[in-house]
Amino acid sequence: MRLDGRRESNNVDDRRGMTAGKAAGIGLGGIVMIALITFMSGGNLGDVISNVGTQMAQSENVTTQEGQREFTAEEQELAKFSSQILAGTEDVWSKVFQQMGRTYTPPKMVLYTGRVQTACGAGSAQVGPFYCSGDQCLYIDLSFFTTMKKQLGADGDFAYAYVIAHEVGHHVEHLLGTLGQAHNAMSRTNKVQANKISVRLELLADYYAGVWAHYDNEMYNSLEDGDIEEAIRCAQVIGDNYLQEKAQGYSQPESFTHGTSSQRMRWLKKGLQTGDMNGGPRLNMSDSELGS
Repeated sequence: MRLDGRRESNNVDDRRGMTAGKAAGIGLGGIVMIALITFMSGGNLGDVISNVGTQMAQSENVTTQEGQREFTAEEQELAKFSSQILAGTEDVWSKVFQQMGRTYTPPKMVLYTGRVQTACGAGSAQVGPFYCSGDQCLYIDLSFFTTMKKQLGADGDFAYAYVIAHEVGHHVEHLLGTLGQAHNAMSRTNKVQANKISVRLELLADYYAGVWAHYDNEMYNSLEDGDIEEAIRCAQVIGDNYLQEKAQGYSQPESFTHGTSSQRMRWLKKGLQTGDMNGGPRLNMSDSELGS
């Protein structure tokens, strides 16, 4: 991506070097990531169970700690990059919302290390980047980008930008009321149906990430050769089916919460190509319309 001369966001809360609070339980995404890393490191199913148990035990015994440490040049560059991408989302979504007759209120991006306390409870780096509508913040442990590169083979600045833009996409869902509608519907149904609603939310956030990239490129000519391929590769390797098959040798569609690799790639590409706010997946969209 071309980011030279681009501004950094003022909406960054840098809490790196701190851990806080009692960590929340490990979700499916966290378990899958632990399993994936364990298997790729030569472990077996028993090792997976042990590692998950260890992580859960650690998450129950976290005390607040603060400390100062020096950050590497690579860490500082990632922090600057993330701030510039957040600024780009602010510029794009402010313009898009203005065209819709709305006012865009940007989220705050919290950079943290290990664990962090949020309005949605305590979070852990093991679950990856996440958005909390309770405080309208997106939370990122920058070490996730290293995990993407080393464990998943997803690398490149636009792949990292896609991850940030996806979480900002959840913020856009929140501002437009979609996130609240989905959460209300999820609370009134069974687990399998709730998972299906979750998939649609995640694919919509992928679509919005594509919409952002569409307009960011129009405004700043930011995309370079290979950038789109980086993001598509990232969407592929974070699909539910891909992660589950890597971790356990098979996938369980009823447990999917983010969408398959092909679905994630499809909706990211469509948002990038069209820039159409009305062209994304809907909460009531059928499985066939969603794609396989």
